Amino acid sequence: MKTPVYIAVTGAAGQISYSLLFRLAAGLFLGPDQPIVLRLLEVPQAMKALQGVVMELNDCASSLLHRIEITDDPRVAFKNVDYVFLIGAKPRTAGMERKDLLTVNAQIFAEQGRALNEVASRKVKVLITGNPANTNALIAIKNAPDLTPENFTCMSRLDHNRGISQLAEKCGVFASDIKNMAVWGNHSASQYPDLHYAKVKGQDALPLVGEDWFKNVFIPTVQQRGTEIINARGQSSAASAANAAIDHMKSWVFGTADGDWVSMGVLSDGSYGIEAGLVYSFPVTVVGDAINIVKGLDINEFSLQHLRQNELELRQERDEVRSLC
Repeated sequence: MKTPVYIAVTGAAGQISYSLLFRLAAGLFLGPDQPIVLRLLEVPQAMKALQGVVMELNDCASSLLHRIEITDDPRVAFKNVDYVFLIGAKPRTAGMERKDLLTVNAQIFAEQGRALNEVASRKVKVLITGNPANTNALIAIKNAPDLTPENFTCMSRLDHNRGISQLAEKCGVFASDIKNMAVWGNHSASQYPDLHYAKVKGQDALPLVGEDWFKNVFIPTVQQRGTEIINARGQSSAASAANAAIDHMKSWVFGTADGDWVSMGVLSDGSYGIEAGLVYSFPVTVVGDAINIVKGLDINEFSLQHLRQNELELRQERDEVRSLC
């Protein structure tokens, strides 16, 4: 067997982590021959629930799960860790303004950024899924000056997967027949799922589905999918979010397929006129350890308006927590 790698998961007793951890233990991230050590981080009041999750993980008798360590200290959880899933974040509750949510979670991700800076592997790959994911990622980056921005990404893969699913269903094809889906901007209701470059079995997607369906059905369906799931099941997306987190990390570790790309939230380098220094979702390719924003795409006026709207929203979020980033 290979030497075990260390994977840290925050919010480890929560819904998304409950769906994620068993997939990690089954080898769905790093493969069936890579043993892992799980470092699970939770707040003190959730440690009893986390112990129950650990019991279930142990009861699966996974040959890949070398050890499980639980803690409420991020410096313990992140010590020399190879991969980090930053899932834990305070959810928005009744009467809470978005600004209040930003402020509370900013403190959490600032502390976790500082802990990663102090103790994590210099090659660590950190995926932020806790919302507001883009701004939380920016805060983590700014509080980890001894790491590089390339150590951090935030997740737009769930939105990317939702877009692929909607397009595949519309066209009566498999999800694997869809290429070059793109999600731009913020992981919020303003996100821009874009079909201008998408291919369905090698054919341009837009002529197959029509502008009306794209603008009036596809975009709002992807944007509002999370809300619709909450309305249907009474809880937010969990299994699909865990699945997307693994998809995201697999693309980051193993690279993207030739001729295809994925969507990731990365630190903007000014591409497409998006302010440098914002964490923004772009279509990207991954070769080796390098995440590369797809360059040279033609952006029409309709798309440009959506890109700018997302940029403005992210600038406003950043400015609300300026003291931490």
